[in-house]
Amino acid sequence: MTAIVMETKGGPEVLKPVRRSVPRPATGEVLIAVAAAGVNRPDVVQRSGAVPAPVGVSNILGLEVAGRIVACGEAVGPALLGTEVMALVKAGGYASHVCARADHCLPIPSGLSIVEAAALPEGLFTIWHNLFDRGELRSGETVLLEGGASGIGTLALQLVKSVGGTVIATAGGPEKCARLAAMGVDAIDYHGSSANDLILAATGGRGVDVVLDILGGDAVNRHLEIMAEGGRHVGLSFMAGATASIDLGLVMRKGLWLTSSTLRPKSDAEKASIARSVIKHLLPLLGPNAVRPVISSVLPLDKAADAHRLLESGKNFGKIVLQMPEAA
Repeated sequence: MTAIVMETKGGPEVLKPVRRSVPRPATGEVLIAVAAAGVNRPDVVQRSGAVPAPVGVSNILGLEVAGRIVACGEAVGPALLGTEVMALVKAGGYASHVCARADHCLPIPSGLSIVEAAALPEGLFTIWHNLFDRGELRSGETVLLEGGASGIGTLALQLVKSVGGTVIATAGGPEKCARLAAMGVDAIDYHGSSANDLILAATGGRGVDVVLDILGGDAVNRHLEIMAEGGRHVGLSFMAGATASIDLGLVMRKGLWLTSSTLRPKSDAEKASIARSVIKHLLPLLGPNAVRPVISSVLPLDKAADAHRLLESGKNFGKIVLQMPEAA
């Protein structure tokens, strides 16, 4: 099979196409003939060497795919053969075939294309676990999404709205903010100096109930200032720094909750539990004239380096997807 690997850490140029043997599914796994694979920030972080991959995973990048099940390992019912699915994988998504745990696979909602499906698993797992589970989002609450123009941001804002929530999203520049506003949210340019004033104004001075934060660093205290009493701050990443000086007095006075989580190191059982919740609670919200992923670009597999350059440039609005040659 064809696959994209990183044989050393570095810039996008270290991504190289290779020929590898098609893997065989282990017990509890299925083999997926990949039609498309999503490109995610953790792929870029692993490639650059900023954060090492978990021990023992493949050097083929890619954490989410969509395609057809072509083989089943032991303890997997043969009825799954031939089924089209989208799946969260530990690694190996940038390839024409990949093994995934059967209980980490999701059915593809009716009316979505295979490319759209490939853009969903990482976002759905992340959003459910962090925003709905840990963040305890409820109907009628207001969410601040930092990086609202990202793949996860554009998906999360739709899901929040679909359950009766209100969204304030930040993005870089007037063009992205205009596109977010067209999706029905309050959009704030994070390049401006008065973001907190605008956020408080949008909430009538009350503040936001949940923050989904990708920045970390000094941004955390800025978030605490515009959170409502009993608000929940959920950290996804720390693009602005891995350490922060927290005003604990403010946390105590407002009764705030600070939590954080990352998906990749979680156990198979934890991910299977999240998958069941996604299937039950989020998949029914997806489909034509409902929630669907925003696709920024679709590139062929051999252009994976260009996909990483685009993601790192910050010029994308929505998700970047790699498509297998035979599926194009």
